[in-house]
Amino acid sequence: MRLKLREILFLGVMAISAGTQAQTTKFDRHLIDVRINDSTDLTFVKTPELFDYQWDTLAQPNFWQFVMSSTPETSILNVKETREILEIQSLEEWNKQTDKEKEAYRDTLRKRHGLAADARIFMTTGKNNFYQFEKVFPSISRGVEQFILNDTDPWYAQAILMIESPGRIAYSNAGAYGPFQLMKSVARNHGLRVDKYVDERKDFDKSAYGSSHLIRTACIPEGKRIMRKFGVNVEGDEEYSLWFRLLVLHIYHAGAGNVNNVLTNVVKPKEGGKGLITTIWQSEYGGFGNASQNYSQLALAALIVLDDLIYSKCVEICDYENPEIIN
Repeated sequence: MRLKLREILFLGVMAISAGTQAQTTKFDRHLIDVRINDSTDLTFVKTPELFDYQWDTLAQPNFWQFVMSSTPETSILNVKETREILEIQSLEEWNKQTDKEKEAYRDTLRKRHGLAADARIFMTTGKNNFYQFEKVFPSISRGVEQFILNDTDPWYAQAILMIESPGRIAYSNAGAYGPFQLMKSVARNHGLRVDKYVDERKDFDKSAYGSSHLIRTACIPEGKRIMRKFGVNVEGDEEYSLWFRLLVLHIYHAGAGNVNNVLTNVVKPKEGGKGLITTIWQSEYGGFGNASQNYSQLALAALIVLDDLIYSKCVEICDYENPEIIN
């Protein structure tokens, strides 16, 4: 029987020997080495919960997968809270309407789909011009290796690169820059030189160092501290659970203060888990708004895309009838 790559990846085996891990690390059990061609072995991080606990079936990451694959000329009308797609049309046609006409059309969609009168309907454009995953794919293994060298969970390198650097290095609207999208002050605080002469954020390895140091010394400890406030202790393997990793990504993107505020004032969690993250997606407070809500949704969508991308790259040379594996 022909196995999909994810069935090999998430059974906890290493597909095709060799790979780039020359020495044993505490992260080895999370890694998979995949041979892409005769001379290239790449290392990725397994995320078994993504499929085992059906995160991949949620509407939000599936919505963002569609956005990531759609052209910027596409107008996608969707319900903000659920990301249900109501209609797809050309952006040109949408932009021909006045603001008043657009709001009237939103009312029409609310009535047509039986939505509440105050349901927020967003227009989201396609973003396949930005999410060029083929271009970022070769750098993921390098990011994983750099995070391991810096004693940081390499899952974050994989997720952040897929969200932030899919094919080009650019400044964000807020001024973040580099493969791992670090703000100037954050980069400086975590060991990088950023001044009028040198900006080390554009150097891949140095950007990876700054990002990994930020996550290991600030984001993960802050995530644990925040959850302890609600009687949830994240210890041992729980640190590598998908829900906590996604919470840490929210801290990486929005800052610990904003995450703490939305949890304290709106979410008020009694436990961790999938329910906590999906509740965060519906919660706003202060500096934690729509972009912050979307961040972990984008991560999930990108990781699903990555799984399929690895499969498409590997399928030509991997014998799934009799895969060469090592335990």
